[in-house]
Amino acid sequence: MTKYNLNHLKELEAEAIYVMREVAAQFERPALLFSGGKDSIIMVHLAAKAFYPAKIPFTLVHIDTGHNFEETLTFRDELAEKYGAKLVVGYVQESIDKGDAVEEKGVGASRNVLQTVTLLSTIEKYKFDAALGGGRRDEEKARAKERFFSHRDEFGQWDPKNQRPELWSIYNGKKNIGEHFRVFPISNWTEMDVWQYILQDNIPIPDLYFTHRRKVFKRDGVWLAAAPFMQLKDGEEIIEMDVRCRTIGDITCTGVVESRATTLEDIIREIAATRVTERGGRADDKRSEAAMEDRKKEGYF
Repeated sequence: MTKYNLNHLKELEAEAIYVMREVAAQFERPALLFSGGKDSIIMVHLAAKAFYPAKIPFTLVHIDTGHNFEETLTFRDELAEKYGAKLVVGYVQESIDKGDAVEEKGVGASRNVLQTVTLLSTIEKYKFDAALGGGRRDEEKARAKERFFSHRDEFGQWDPKNQRPELWSIYNGKKNIGEHFRVFPISNWTEMDVWQYILQDNIPIPDLYFTHRRKVFKRDGVWLAAAPFMQLKDGEEIIEMDVRCRTIGDITCTGVVESRATTLEDIIREIAATRVTERGGRADDKRSEAAMEDRKKEGYF
């Protein structure tokens, strides 16, 4: 096994655990947003460490678009059972059926944006007053603006210009009725930190992150996984390739990358050499320059 100087991971871990314990102390009904991706998996792992030997004091919340990788859903259920955690699933299809969300039509249609509606309704239904997420500041410029404790108003919306100072790691969770907070314990982690931590603690992750054979097609410079609900444009062709995911989300916008990484050490070497950002393959971020910030203002993850 390759040796790394991982002393900085101890500091990042301690910071994340401190933030999680602050959430448990300041809020009555906290939840942990779980996508099935590596960052949310690390969040569950950290929560288990933070409150051991007690159970995780956060309800796991997954927003299911109906267009998820099957591997993600299987891993989600197994993880919740492993930790004895309560799991709440919000379904985008239910939001569509009730008329709260309108499904996109056409070749480039995606349910990714519709997750916001389902997330906010799920938070309201279960009266969650804090929702922990695995967002990191290195991922995207809008996420770089987030504080550890990120205030959301009574409509679930985020105002990046109206956030609270966090001097000396003092977090202010005071809120009015109907408001809630999004909390990001691993804000200061990088993608490399995440992978080194997964290797260090031997954390299980879905096979999607390792190289596997999959049917894909290329759109706007991004390789996307082929699925029955994905329509092809003229000239697009489905082929089989050895690929893996760097991020995991809705199939319609989760890009895959050509790879030969079959081990965690391989992934770390690959990340160290790449010049493409982690979300460079996310089709949803390419809709506009401010796509992520616009979604976050409306209540997105």
